[in-house]
Order: sequence, then C-alpha cells, then structure tokens
Amino acid sequence: MRNAFADEVTKLASQDARVIMLSGDIGNKLFDNFKKVDERRFYNCGVAEANMMGVAAGMALSGLRPVVYTITPFTTTRCFEQIRVDACYHHVPVTIVGTGSGLSYAELGPTHHSLEDLAILRTLPGMSVLAPCDANELRACMRAALKQDGPVYIRIGKKGEAVVFNEVPALTIGKVAIVRPGSDVALLCAGTLMAETLEAATQLNAQGISTEVVSMHSIKPLDVDYLAAAATRFKLIATIEEHGLIGGLGSAVAEWRSRVNAPVRQLAFGTPDEFMHEVGSQEYARRKYGLTAGDMATAVVNALKG
Repeated sequence: MRNAFADEVTKLASQDARVIMLSGDIGNKLFDNFKKVDERRFYNCGVAEANMMGVAAGMALSGLRPVVYTITPFTTTRCFEQIRVDACYHHVPVTIVGTGSGLSYAELGPTHHSLEDLAILRTLPGMSVLAPCDANELRACMRAALKQDGPVYIRIGKKGEAVVFNEVPALTIGKVAIVRPGSDVALLCAGTLMAETLEAATQLNAQGISTEVVSMHSIKPLDVDYLAAAATRFKLIATIEEHGLIGGLGSAVAEWRSRVNAPVRQLAFGTPDEFMHEVGSQEYARRKYGLTAGDMATAVVNALKG
C-alpha cells in the first residue's frame, strides 16, 4: 500500500500545485518521483512529528493541501496535541497518512504497533477517519481526502496486501463499499484484514451461512444508512479491525446501536486491552489475537448458535 500511496500522491501533485508532501524522515527514495514533479514541494521534516504537523497546518491555512506521512504511531499518538489544536481546531485540510498500521510492524514491538489510532482520532471534532482495505481503495481515499475542506486521517498497511478491487473504486467518505453480498451475516471490515475477512466469508458460505462482506473504509463518518438497513437484514453483524477493541470500528458501531436501539447482535474482532510484548510476524500476531479467517468463521458460527 505504501508504494501505491507514493504513486498516487505523485499523480495528485502533478494535477494540483497546492499538494505538498511532508515526511517524518521515512521513505525518502519512495518519493523520488514526487520530487521530479516539484522537489520544492517535498519536505523531510525529520524525526520531529509534532513540528511537522504544525508546519502542515500552517501550509493549509495558507491555501495549500499538505499530506503528512510517516509510521502510524508517530503521525498520530506522538503529535496528537498538534493534530487536535493546529489541524482540527482550525479545521484545515491536512491529510494525515499513517503507514504500517495495526500490527504491520509486529516484529518491532509495541512502540511501532498502532492499535489506538482510530480511537483517538475519531474523538476529534471535524476529523474524518479512513481505513482502506487495499491499494486501489487507498487511491480512492486519497482523491476523496484532497477534496475535503477539513482534516482527514488515512491508516494504511505496509506492503503485500491482497488486491480486493481490480480498479480504483468510486468512493464516498461516509458510505460503505459492499465487496460481496449476502443475507444472513454481515462482516464489516476496516482496513487490511479484508483478505482474512473474505476467506472467513467463504468458509461461512460453505456451511450454508450467506455472508455479506463490507469495506468500512469510513470509520468517521459512519454509514448509518447502511447500518440501519443491516440491523433489519442480518441475524448478526461482526466488526473486524486490526485495532484495539476499545474505541475503534467496533466501538463506533456499538455506540450507534446504543443510540438508536438497533435490533441486531454484534460480534467484535480486534485486539484486547494489552500491549503485545512478544516479538513475531504480523501473521503470528493475528493468530494470537484470533484475527485469522478460521478464528472469525468459528466465532460467527458459535455466536449464531448462542
């Protein structure tokens, strides 16, 4: 996904002279083509993310369209105050991109895990929060983000994510994308667990459980129209995210259900309230936290029996 991001932001910069790229001392070679468009619009701000966010907000106040990019925890938790006060309080069009989200950097330990970003950023007034599931949906999110008049956060993976959309889909912030239709259960996936989600749906369909798969690329704003329809259509909805169970997509949907008293059961897949102190691959981390296709299919079957 990061290669697709670099390519897409380069294309957008070639089309719009207002697009500025700010990097937190990461991916310098990744942006060589961007520099060929206009090297004066690329800024390596160093390992000074709070300053980088302030610079981006100032650029946005000056009429530019800055895109801020670095590893997810360093572009969110490290500079949360600057996002809140500089970008959100002034409601400026800064696009914040966090790469290697969730457990993509599982082998580097909790300092590089990002299991709180959706939770903290969706609390901020005026902030849109997006989690594309593949490279093409990321491109669509970037195009939509640069049309907004306020701040947008996009969490992306690292590399090797499965292709879900064969081309860049039509995308509206605040509206879901139905990847595979079904009638018994809805699997609502935010971000890079989509391949596991689709496999879980395949396993459930093989057991006679018609399963709808949805890309919840928009965590904030939520597609409440889809959710309202889903509450009457399905026996069960399941939220799926490589993020903590506190505050992410699952919480957002549960909050909505509580507000409207929605008559549907919900199952939530995510990580528990803990730091992962073991070192292992992303696949190992997903197995540890029950985020594999088999784990999800089994949990759905058991929930339907209950």
